[in-house]
Amino acid sequence: MDIDKYHAAVEVYYDRDAGDFEERYWSNPVLQRIRQSFREILKSLPFERALEIGCGPGIDLAHLATIFPEKQLHGIDISGAMVSHAQAKLKAKSLENARVLIATTDDLPALFSEEQFDLIFVFFGALNTVPDLEEATEKIFSRLSRDGHLFVSFVNKLYLAEIFIHLLKGRPRSAFRRFRSSWGGYSESKYLQSKCYSPRQVRRICARYAFEIQRTGFSILYPAWYRAQWVENFSRLTKILWKIDQILNKTWLWGTGEYISFVYRKY
Repeated sequence: MDIDKYHAAVEVYYDRDAGDFEERYWSNPVLQRIRQSFREILKSLPFERALEIGCGPGIDLAHLATIFPEKQLHGIDISGAMVSHAQAKLKAKSLENARVLIATTDDLPALFSEEQFDLIFVFFGALNTVPDLEEATEKIFSRLSRDGHLFVSFVNKLYLAEIFIHLLKGRPRSAFRRFRSSWGGYSESKYLQSKCYSPRQVRRICARYAFEIQRTGFSILYPAWYRAQWVENFSRLTKILWKIDQILNKTWLWGTGEYISFVYRKY
């Protein structure tokens, strides 16, 4: 695999996505609800220096820098356009305790050679786009301090509701699209270099470096973010589905949601 070409393809994809990224986020109640759940998990973890991988336009970096002015926050993203948006946001809010750089997980050892973090976090599956998850995980943990925490989320390979929906519609190819060696992203018109992972795959890789202290599934029955109109059309039902998902998270079905997240504490 030509890593430079791979990274370039991912960068171009997100550069094109950057223009109206935040506008689309604020119009999507599912993304907002899941993001707030991510944030609540993050806020429960102790930290002084944090790094966000795949920070996008800086939505969460700015949020955390605002509510934790005494903390130091860093963000990286492969997309120059996303980083430009993030830098503009931090400047507009006069957030001097946060900075953002164009970089990938491959750059972490050199970029922060003299620095370590007690919290590293990845929202909304940024690691689904790395060329080698095992190598990326090794580099992430190399920058995490002992007893530091990693919060990581992934687009889940084993999203059962999506499989059943497509099978009922007579679309077997779409039903098992996440099982391909290259997933391709959510859009059928724009291709994204990417791969989906199962809970078992993530756990196998991260167990080498850390204890798992929390795992959560999102959109098990609650609508996925790309079906946000269901929340508007069936608001009462979807509120019930969110509560059912909380119950299902206590069963083996936790790992069948559209997103899966984990909290690890480094050995």
